[in-house]
Amino acid sequence: MNFKYPVYQPSLGEKEKANVLECLNSTWISSKGKFITQFENSFSEYIGVKYSAAVCNGTVAIHAALLALGISEGDEVIVPSFTYIASVNAIKYTGAKPIFVDSNLTTWQIDPAKIEESITQNTKAIMVVHLYGQPCEMDSIKQIADKHKLFIIEDCAEAFGSLYKGRHVGSIGDISTFSFFGNKTITTGEGGMVVTNNQSLIEKVIHLKGQGLAKNREYYHDIIGYNYRMTNICAAIGLAQLERADELIKKKIQIAKWYEEKLKNLPVIFHSQIGNVRHSFWMISILLNNSSERDKVREYLRSNEIETRPTFHPVHLMPMYFVREFSLPVAEELGSRGINLPSYPDLNENDVDYICNMIKRFFK
Repeated sequence: MNFKYPVYQPSLGEKEKANVLECLNSTWISSKGKFITQFENSFSEYIGVKYSAAVCNGTVAIHAALLALGISEGDEVIVPSFTYIASVNAIKYTGAKPIFVDSNLTTWQIDPAKIEESITQNTKAIMVVHLYGQPCEMDSIKQIADKHKLFIIEDCAEAFGSLYKGRHVGSIGDISTFSFFGNKTITTGEGGMVVTNNQSLIEKVIHLKGQGLAKNREYYHDIIGYNYRMTNICAAIGLAQLERADELIKKKIQIAKWYEEKLKNLPVIFHSQIGNVRHSFWMISILLNNSSERDKVREYLRSNEIETRPTFHPVHLMPMYFVREFSLPVAEELGSRGINLPSYPDLNENDVDYICNMIKRFFK
């Protein structure tokens, strides 16, 4: 079904087209070309880190980051259950065990109070996920990580442009990852980035993403690596998108303000900005009073050409990760009651008016 108001669609301009055309005309369309280096360098400068390595999607970015940290079989990585599945799957790819912790009902992010009680002698790292654009409580998490000598991995797939106490998310942990899928704030179609301030870690990521190719010796591979490289075409799109980053983030925040104002008298909870942060509002998310309403609301909006999607199903309830008699009540509440509303950059205030009026009609 084609919706008049889809949940998301990318905003692509003439610069993106021109950059792609330059790739085609030059024939540099694969994993070599000037746009890759330019995108990496510009991305590092934008978020305030020393090093960035472009990869082919956000999931492999997490995998490469974990491998660079030495995460392997027998290790444990603490991760929120209320997240997109990629965060957890990448841990399993390494042979490590994901340890699920609950979320904070106010921010929807990993609950620092639940992290420390989950640490064992096998814990190697904490993976924080800045879900839907609201940053996690990084001071508390960093204090725990420092106390127990644990790595921090920031999964920033949904939080490009988010700030924690004036710092870009992705610049705080030991190593961080981003996604540039078509529904992200800036997109390359498919793509990702690994970032860090640690030269040794970025060198490991580059080694891994390029099939384990040894330095200074052609076609000689000294480790088992992966083909995780980004194409020059994707980087060309990403570079053009990055030039518009401030504009896109500003518009997303404006859309969120429209929604929050227009929904304030309805029986829903808006996922608001909380704390000394900038919430980049990758998605506009609301929480209904009970889970039984969600499907009805979504179907009503669907009948009025408005696409929605549910918030993430907690990973600990999925068959490959299910543990009997294990419950994370906040994650389960957020996963059963939440809805994401249209939030693409080309929405205007009249569009948001229409969507909110449809929600008001449902509750009349």
